[in-house]
Amino acid sequence: MIKSAHLTASVSRKAGGLFDAVLRVVQTQQQQGMAVKVFGLWDEFADADCKAWSPVPVAAFKSSWPKVIGRSTDFLRELNAFAPDISHTHGLWQYSSIAAKNYSRKNNRPYLISPHGMLDPWALRNSRWKKKIAYALFERDHLHGARCLRALCASEAGSIRQLQLKNDIAIIPNGIDLPVDSAPSEPPWKNFVEPGKKVLLFLSRIHPKKNLINLLKAWAENKKSEEWVLAIAGWDQGGHEQELKQLATELKLVWSDVRTLNSENKFPSVIFLGPQFNAAKAACYHYCAAFVLPSVSEGLPMVVLEAWANAKPVLMTPECNLPEGFSAGAALRAETTEASLVAGLNELQHMTDAERMAMGNRARDLVVERFTWSRVAQQLQSVQEWILGGGPKPDCILDA
Repeated sequence: MIKSAHLTASVSRKAGGLFDAVLRVVQTQQQQGMAVKVFGLWDEFADADCKAWSPVPVAAFKSSWPKVIGRSTDFLRELNAFAPDISHTHGLWQYSSIAAKNYSRKNNRPYLISPHGMLDPWALRNSRWKKKIAYALFERDHLHGARCLRALCASEAGSIRQLQLKNDIAIIPNGIDLPVDSAPSEPPWKNFVEPGKKVLLFLSRIHPKKNLINLLKAWAENKKSEEWVLAIAGWDQGGHEQELKQLATELKLVWSDVRTLNSENKFPSVIFLGPQFNAAKAACYHYCAAFVLPSVSEGLPMVVLEAWANAKPVLMTPECNLPEGFSAGAALRAETTEASLVAGLNELQHMTDAERMAMGNRARDLVVERFTWSRVAQQLQSVQEWILGGGPKPDCILDA
């Protein structure tokens, strides 16, 4: 039995889409017979969210100086105590990279890395000087020492090769769970949407790279949007949500925040929902008419897979790195510009209900065919067995 350690910067919802991606892959690997354990940092949500990892054991550590990289003296000690055959780092630029490299060097054990889009050009430009320092101090050694790098898609593999990294690359996407058939609770926008109007959902981290500024501008310009409501849900980062609210006001868009219980704009054009988890998140997907992700950079977005699993049509940019969605007729394509998003919104909103339903059904079929967690976990296990010398070279490994 392979003993595998999964290292991540956060074991809570604070990790965003990375939380769900790591959680479900380790749970599925355990179900398939591997001995797995998760190592990451403790934060204010860790006590509540660690329960979600069950039955996979989790070691969560409080960080000490320098906290910017999440350093913890307990991290490496606990990793050594677990003594994994192979380690798997999820994400970059944090102390987990140092722990993985140090454990590997001390114990002569291999490790693989899932950058989760953090080596894409846009991501590298964001906070560039901090990443240059981290690269020089520890991330260069971590990356070059990996036995294999896992890319979520062909585009990410291309970005890795552009950085002159010669490691083997395995292309293995994220996975998703199909929702239960029973209808969830009422959506959080229940009292803010007029009867007969449709909801276009955005649900992701509220960050400039999600390109919500251009989406709001396109929403204001597209007249068909009068029959729809744009619901923006997600975790605010760096006060960007307030910038969006100010822009909505400048664009003369009527907006409301459901958390303020402000009844002045009872039936707005734009609704800010705040973070949505568990049953509330499931309700958002279940009751929306379509989903949108206009990002300028992604690894492989879990939120699109979640929308597809709920049989929802999606409007997204090529930067979401799910081209199979376009070829399968599961998504509409828009570039990141305001003009292209206007055109994309217009195409989506002029579709009939039957056409949107058919697109959503194709999306769900695509998930069943290519993005189940059992398939993802089996591919990762085959890579780990190959690295450890116990299996043939998997088909997902790119030729050099």
